Amino acid sequence: MANWLKIIYRLKHALILFEKFVAAGSLLLLLIMAIIQIISRNFFDTGFSHMEVVSRHLILFIIFMGAALVSEQNRHIKIDVLVHFLKPAQQKKLIKPLLLLSSVISGILAWYAVSFWREEWQYAPSNERWSVYLALILPAGFSILSLHLLLLSMTHFEPERVVQDETPCPAANCSCTDTK
Repeated sequence: MANWLKIIYRLKHALILFEKFVAAGSLLLLLIMAIIQIISRNFFDTGFSHMEVVSRHLILFIIFMGAALVSEQNRHIKIDVLVHFLKPAQQKKLIKPLLLLSSVISGILAWYAVSFWREEWQYAPSNERWSVYLALILPAGFSILSLHLLLLSMTHFEPERVVQDETPCPAANCSCTDTK
């Protein structure tokens, strides 16, 4: 296997582990915050207004990381009406250009998300600036999705062959497989 391909597979593997960690951590934090909010409202007749804002952003973290993970496994939502009329050989030829196009579109969305974030930062009141940091998930999420799609266009949904000195994959259900 070429060295550049090993680097791509290792990058994909690291990205997958990062996304799983962020998605799982966000979900766990969201559940803990929901339980705290429920207990504080029902037993203490009070609540935390900032938890609502954080919860909304945590949902975005989960959605973006989940979108990247399902695109990695080729299980994302596809609108492929015309693909069924093509032969399998023609379908394989379309995969790479479509992944590249999707990567470019996600990159453009990331660019505009940065612009949106800058405006949010500029017009946010000083007491709400902390919540603008959470909105960084928009450009970060689109950037990660764009990177995933770009890496997929290079590897064509092949099973990953991450060479890590013959050590097994640390995640039990990781989509990476270690083979030589």
